[in-house]
Amino acid sequence: MSLTRELAEALAEDADMLAVLHDRELNAEALAALREVGFPANLGLLPAGEPSREAWRLMVAALAETRAADLDLLAADYAAIYLTGAHGASPCESVWLDDDHLACQAPMFELRKRYAEAGLAAADWRTRPDDHLVLQLLYVGHVLKRAQGADDLRRLATMLDEHLLRWLPDFAARVAARAETPFFAVLGRLTFLWCGQLRELIAQSLGEPRPTREEIEARLGQARRGEAAPLAYLPGAAPSW
Repeated sequence: MSLTRELAEALAEDADMLAVLHDRELNAEALAALREVGFPANLGLLPAGEPSREAWRLMVAALAETRAADLDLLAADYAAIYLTGAHGASPCESVWLDDDHLACQAPMFELRKRYAEAGLAAADWRTRPDDHLVLQLLYVGHVLKRAQGADDLRRLATMLDEHLLRWLPDFAARVAARAETPFFAVLGRLTFLWCGQLRELIAQSLGEPRPTREEIEARLGQARRGEAAPLAYLPGAAPSW
């Protein structure tokens, strides 16, 4: 399958919609709207493979089972995932990839640079850091809307390889294990699988094989070793103590 202009625009809408679902509590109006459009069957990137089909089925069932009386439970789940950290499933990349599981670490600054290159910036990084899931999904949508050729797709592929797809599987698994509501239990998994399918589609469209996890980690390790290389000592270049 080739990533045509029409398909890219449809996938950009997918990314924006997924960002909205991770962005705020699910209220009665949003729940009704999801049912009206037949989510997730309305997504431009339909499931490929049994894991994806299962996630799509689980989301359909979750929406069918959710009632107005469940909105308080949904609000509590949302808060536990995205606000208080009660589920231990941070929506920020640094917490997953930093050796000490700290927020606002290297991934945040790497993404900030990537956003700036695309003319974007987080509204308030103190409230929502640059490596937050919502902002990463919005970036994916932004690039898809404006992609003009292979170089743009390669940049998006690199972002998916080096950021979203490195931590999103763990986030999805943790939320699935701890969420109290079926909707949030499956939303992270569906998002991860959608991102993975997008990456496969980019690989097919470019005719370039998708790197393995080991290859990605080796590439990142090499780049960071290069950045951390100490400056050579030059006699007389620094004051004596």
